[in-house]
Amino acid sequence: MGNVVTAFTMSLDGFIAAPDHDISRLFKWYFSGDVEFPMAGTDRKFRVAQASVEVMQELYGYYGAVITGRGDFDASRAWGGTSPLAVPVFILTHHPPPEWLNRPSPFTFVTDGVASALAQAQAVAAGKPIAVGGTTVVRQMLAAGLLDEIHIELAPILLGQGIRLFDHLAQPVDLEIIKVIDTPAVTHLRYRVVR
Repeated sequence: MGNVVTAFTMSLDGFIAAPDHDISRLFKWYFSGDVEFPMAGTDRKFRVAQASVEVMQELYGYYGAVITGRGDFDASRAWGGTSPLAVPVFILTHHPPPEWLNRPSPFTFVTDGVASALAQAQAVAAGKPIAVGGTTVVRQMLAAGLLDEIHIELAPILLGQGIRLFDHLAQPVDLEIIKVIDTPAVTHLRYRVVR
């Protein structure tokens, strides 16, 4: 089975979004390079630094499924009804949105916890890694010992306030550095969760 991985762009002071969920200032690195990177299956294109191309190839095409939370689903407006990574998406929620339950979509709503969501995602991922999103889901996966890697795209900005990824952790988590890729617009950090 593939690794269970979370990946976020983060400010130097630890925020993954502004208080209103805006990510535009953090995501400037997606549009500030000199290498065009087309997103497979869409008409969108990014412009990233050459050193970021490997990261982008990993992000788009590497994962077999996504697990995230209802807050992420709602804040992203359900990604326009399509999967953000063109793979099945498992949404953890206490209350599935009725308007999505009886129509074709890449979304499966899971009401019985992170372990169930992971089992369902692994069943469809064909051995590929599972991407984990949503701050609450990431913290739950860490607490349950289910997260293998943390990928941080460290943006050179101090937001001062906003949404933090690692607030209110149940316990300290030791990490091992796997890789560091530095570019003028972002530093890509890869960590393995030590168990």
